[in-house]
Amino acid sequence: MIRKAVKEDCINLAVLSLSVWLDTYAIEGIRTEYSRYVLSNFTEVSFLNILNNPNNRLLICESNKVLQAFVLINFDSHFEDADNGFEIEKLYVDKRFKAQGIGRKLLAEVESRYGSKFWLYTWVENKSNDFYKHLGFKNIGKINFDFNNQIIENNVYSYTSIKKSN
Repeated sequence: MIRKAVKEDCINLAVLSLSVWLDTYAIEGIRTEYSRYVLSNFTEVSFLNILNNPNNRLLICESNKVLQAFVLINFDSHFEDADNGFEIEKLYVDKRFKAQGIGRKLLAEVESRYGSKFWLYTWVENKSNDFYKHLGFKNIGKINFDFNNQIIENNVYSYTSIKKSN
């Protein structure tokens, strides 16, 4: 079931975010800078703040009260200009539920509720690049971040169409 997140979801959103982030970026193992980052950024309070921000929307996918995935939308964030639409800031799927169509369903729900003009970025080494290309997203640029004096290169994708097959 896909629904809007509520404050009672925030603790689980924090833990899922921590898990997905570490699985994605801490590929060589846990390091102090990773631990500091996830413990300061993925908290119950940070998700409460996201829910209270009128520029954000947060949809979750759950089954039997188990959080499987979420998508965070930021209507105030634009890549280069507003013509690229709003940002899908995070699309996190628990590793136990990957390859089940949940990410695709969340993106289709975003389109249904909020429109089809959106963009997102993902680390160039992330396996999700293939997922977004498969769904018809187009690479429109790069964004680099300095994470603890290391440049992290990200691909920027814009939405073109989501395949409707189930």
